[in-house]
Amino acid sequence: MRIYSDENDNILEKALCNNCGKALRIKNGMIAEGYVAYKDVFGYFSDKDGQVHEFELCEKCYDKITGQFRIPVQISEATEMI
Repeated sequence: MRIYSDENDNILEKALCNNCGKALRIKNGMIAEGYVAYKDVFGYFSDKDGQVHEFELCEKCYDKITGQFRIPVQISEATEMI
C-alpha cells in the first residue's frame, strides 16, 4: 500500500507490505528495497468485473506466498534494469 503526501500522488511518503504490514524503506521518493507491486483489472467472467486490485509485498512475503505455489514461479534474467 502506497501513501502519498500530496493529492496528486506525486510524492511517495510511505509504502507498506499489504501482507505483513512492514514499512518498506523509502529513499528519494522511491522504494529502496526488494518488493513486488501488483495492479490489475478483473475482466469479464469474474465476480470482480471492472475492479482494480493493487498491492505491494515485501520480498520476504513474496517468497513465502510463491513458495506455496503448486506450479513454481517462472523465473528468467532481465537483460536491462532501469
